[in-house]
Amino acid sequence: MTIFYFTATGNSLAVAKHIGGTLISIPQVVDSDNVHYNDDAIGIVFPIYWWSAPIMVRRFLDKVTLEADYFFAVGTYGKFAGGAMVSLQNQAKRKGYRFDYSNHLRMLDNYLQAFEMGVQAKKYTKKPVAENAARIASDINSRKQKEAKANLGKRAVTSIYSRIFKPARNAQKYIVNNSCNNCGVCVQVCPAKNIAVSDKVIFHDHCEGCLACLHLCPQGALHIKGERSDKRWRNPEVTLQEIIASNNLK
Repeated sequence: MTIFYFTATGNSLAVAKHIGGTLISIPQVVDSDNVHYNDDAIGIVFPIYWWSAPIMVRRFLDKVTLEADYFFAVGTYGKFAGGAMVSLQNQAKRKGYRFDYSNHLRMLDNYLQAFEMGVQAKKYTKKPVAENAARIASDINSRKQKEAKANLGKRAVTSIYSRIFKPARNAQKYIVNNSCNNCGVCVQVCPAKNIAVSDKVIFHDHCEGCLACLHLCPQGALHIKGERSDKRWRNPEVTLQEIIASNNLK
């Protein structure tokens, strides 16, 4: 079994680890020359941004050819999942296959301009995240079938947001305060290779909007206007080094 995953603060990687198999980071392979993958089972695990899969995930699925007896997709989300899984299923069908199993897992929302991470972290400990992740892993390992579903309203909103959510220049609005010591962790955790560090932090124009750099800065030096607090999040089941290994593009 092979799982392709996209992770920023570790939530989707934690779920992928629960499911098991060979884990491949989408940022590491999205621009590679290998566009063909086959296994007995192939899955995609990703965070849901604005009721849709991240742009890089959609770009990856448009590019690759996947061959398997069983396909699955799991989306992690905080507040709303929308029609993300239906949208992904439609994209797969355009490529000539379909996901046999689609599901989403509610974890927490780490969008800093809308949610306070201290509050979210407390709520997270009260959610049955581990139990639900184990159930999804059991479903997949037993090759259960589950069709993606969403009502017309959720599908419509997902379709709209997937077109208007263009985070390319988001990072150029980020604020770097005086506690920055140019350690370069922001560069290493960025899945889009959008950050450079010399005598200061430089943001380019192809941000994915994942907020990994803000959440994982060891100095707490990166901020965004309108954030609810300066508290940050990393999934407790995932280390900073695991996220760096997933996203550091050399």
